Amino acid sequence: MVNSPGRKAAIFGGSFDPPHAGHQQIVQAALFRLDIDTLIVLPTYLNPFKSSCLADASQRLAWCQQLFGDIPGVLVSDFEIQQGRSVTTAESLRHFQQTWDVRYLVIGADNLSTLTKWHDFAWLNSQITWAIATRPGFSMQTKILRSWVKLKVDIPVSSSQIRCKKDVTHVDTTIKNDVKKILKGNHNMSIDERIDQIVTVLDEKKAEEIEVFNLDDADYIADRVVIANSLNLKHTQALFDQLKEVLKPKGETFLHADMSDEWIVADLGDILVHIMIPEYRQRYSLEAFLSELIANQRQREQ
Repeated sequence: MVNSPGRKAAIFGGSFDPPHAGHQQIVQAALFRLDIDTLIVLPTYLNPFKSSCLADASQRLAWCQQLFGDIPGVLVSDFEIQQGRSVTTAESLRHFQQTWDVRYLVIGADNLSTLTKWHDFAWLNSQITWAIATRPGFSMQTKILRSWVKLKVDIPVSSSQIRCKKDVTHVDTTIKNDVKKILKGNHNMSIDERIDQIVTVLDEKKAEEIEVFNLDDADYIADRVVIANSLNLKHTQALFDQLKEVLKPKGETFLHADMSDEWIVADLGDILVHIMIPEYRQRYSLEAFLSELIANQRQREQ
């Protein structure tokens, strides 16, 4: 590790998809609270725990440069983006340790529950002090941490909330219009035309038992839900990849995707696409839940 005078640093990495007022407050809190000369803001090419981003890497880097690049003591780095792949925090830390005395990793309290899943967590834990930004609704589970400090952040917002709700209230005015455009997407089709495209792609790629639920009048996070069976995990991934390949050029925006060994859920904002193996679908009974939701709404309207 390089311990050069005047080179004390903290790393604040993340997708910044999009960056928001919470991130801005974290930057200010880190500069005020931590014993550092420089805060390195490090947008990811792709988070190791995610399969896609709303905005591409160059756009997210530009946003970070716009919001943080002129702040004294802040360096916006394109190191991970230049790799053109998902980069672990351990790899980035080793890179910056060559020229910086990296003392802190800045994370949100929402990361604490999954820290032990991070690549080379034990080594990370031995190298740095964790600077934990508080977040409403998340407790400070710090028993596993060798050393940590708290950064008080009280803005109740997350990038995922912005993507899901398409609410840019907590997005800085300098980038707000860009974020709005990306959240809106470029498609000019109706939601039903978009659903037809999704169903066609899934059907052509041999998905089975495809169902569509119209939730326009129900109290739910999406207006449409598509459910389809896959043959196995490999087929699940292939279906998801085909959806992105076909629909993105047509203006469809994939806000977020969650996945496990049995399923993938793709969030297109007003449309959710669930692809799962039959055994999980039977166990999960999502259709029953959605059908009940629709029925209850109809009863209330009568």
